[in-house]
Amino acid sequence: MSDCLFCKIIDSKIPSTKVYEDGNVIGFKDLHPQALVHVLFVHKRHTRDINEISKNDPVQLTDLFHAIRLFTEKSGAEEHGFRVVTNMGKNAGQTVFHTHLHVLAGESLGHFGA
Repeated sequence: MSDCLFCKIIDSKIPSTKVYEDGNVIGFKDLHPQALVHVLFVHKRHTRDINEISKNDPVQLTDLFHAIRLFTEKSGAEEHGFRVVTNMGKNAGQTVFHTHLHVLAGESLGHFGA
């Protein structure tokens, strides 16, 4: 999508700090981190949100979680723990309408919602 921020990052039209990339997925640092490690994982094929991706192309979810596993193993986040979050819709806090998963790690994250 020509006006999608994450599609522009995927196409290298907007700079990002990439920490992971394979043929299907990229992972890059969030500009407004909510933890010491805050990485966004996006599939290179555009979908709007978690419901659209799971309905129309659920293999993309496998690609995303495979990338997250590789990243968390390599970075050491797996050993100490991490959180995976996605927002679905404006009221849930989704601001970029390209399906993405947040990986938060690097510190004690406390109880969810705390």
